[in-house]
Amino acid sequence: VDIVEMRKTGHHNKIHDLCVNTSTIASVLRLALLSAICLIVGTMIGSAVGPCLLIWAACGVLATLGALCYAELGTMITKSGGEYSYLTEAFGPLLAYLYSWTTVMVLKPSSFAIITLSFAEYAANPFYPGCTPPLVVIKCLAAVAIFMIVTVNCFSVKLANYVQNFFTVAKLFIILVIVVAGMVMLARGNTENLSNAFDGTSSSIGAIGLAFYNGLWAYDGWNQLNFITEELKQPSRNLPLAILIGIPLVCVCYVLVNVAYFSVMTATELLLSPAVALTFGDRVLYPLSWIVPLFVVLSTFGSANGSCFTAGRLAYVSGREGHMVKILSYISLKRYTPSPALMFNGILAIIYIIPADINTLINYFSFAQWVFYGLTALALIVMRFTRKELHRPVKVPIVIPGLIVLVSCYLVLAPIIDKPDMEYLYCTIFIFSGLLLYYPFVHRKVNWARKLMRPITMHLQLLMEVVPPEN
Repeated sequence: VDIVEMRKTGHHNKIHDLCVNTSTIASVLRLALLSAICLIVGTMIGSAVGPCLLIWAACGVLATLGALCYAELGTMITKSGGEYSYLTEAFGPLLAYLYSWTTVMVLKPSSFAIITLSFAEYAANPFYPGCTPPLVVIKCLAAVAIFMIVTVNCFSVKLANYVQNFFTVAKLFIILVIVVAGMVMLARGNTENLSNAFDGTSSSIGAIGLAFYNGLWAYDGWNQLNFITEELKQPSRNLPLAILIGIPLVCVCYVLVNVAYFSVMTATELLLSPAVALTFGDRVLYPLSWIVPLFVVLSTFGSANGSCFTAGRLAYVSGREGHMVKILSYISLKRYTPSPALMFNGILAIIYIIPADINTLINYFSFAQWVFYGLTALALIVMRFTRKELHRPVKVPIVIPGLIVLVSCYLVLAPIIDKPDMEYLYCTIFIFSGLLLYYPFVHRKVNWARKLMRPITMHLQLLMEVVPPEN
């Protein structure tokens, strides 16, 4: 029975009997190895900050080690949802719920907001030569970008995949242009900035931790494939291969691009520039400097698209498991996309861009994210002893997840010890505030909440033409 006919005939009570087979959903798009690499590279390479080449290289090594842990987890537990699925298997539903609560409500939409703010800043810069674009213009452009990306992802999974592949190629092209231009400048003898690259840097544990926050935020995306494991072709083969190809490629790109920046900019200029690539283009590529902001805009747009693509899957999986409102797990009857989850993520992202300062968002995002990265690495260690029967196509030395746990503890605690700010307390309070909702609505499943949500869910189904997936 078609949902539109139900709307016409008033058979609202039969809406809940409709479902979409999950194998049908998964068959709509199976990501091959190339598309998987494009998702990793395209999501990781967006816009980035930070002058220290050593930090960039160290962050790349750390991201690679973390991704290897996720390769073992993703091939061992072939469920979508990333950390959510692994925390459920290792520690039970409570910790997984706190992760989904924090990530769906804050981490994923704030990351989406950060990337689109960067997109808007680069897109607006050419129209305001010699000055900074007005904040209201940047935020309006970011909101338009969010709307466009959510629309594309709701319309078609395949279209979103094609968009991701195209923008990944575009960003690799502009990186090649910047690197080649930088090498030419170095060959001409512009090496003085590299010899003084580390002058005036701070060595405090808090400053180093915050530097890693910024660097690792630029590398964030190394876990993106784990959110869509069910949509990968041959995940036991393609997941680790995509990680081993994509992340070292990103690491090399970042280091070479920063070397190119240092060929014409001092560390101070690099930090003060609101759009580093644009400044580089004006100094090196004039009169063709316009290609830099154009391709950086394409790069950040592609990165935002990848973030939106995976964020919808987490909300979908947690809703399917009963840890989020049911409507978030529903699928478009015509498009086979998790449109309610995608729309919810987009709405939250627009809310976050209204008051947000990008640096505050990065620090807030990184603090909470590394709490869960550390717990996920710990889950890998725990399951080595509690789930020995699970098949592990990829098995990393146990010292690697142990190192990730230690680094996570450092990145979470060092900035707090060095400079305790209230934002860390707010973040912690928000994470545990999820318990106020977990006990009555998830653990006890109170009847009045079900009675309240049933008509709301039914009307949202009619409005969006979505149905629950078949278990």
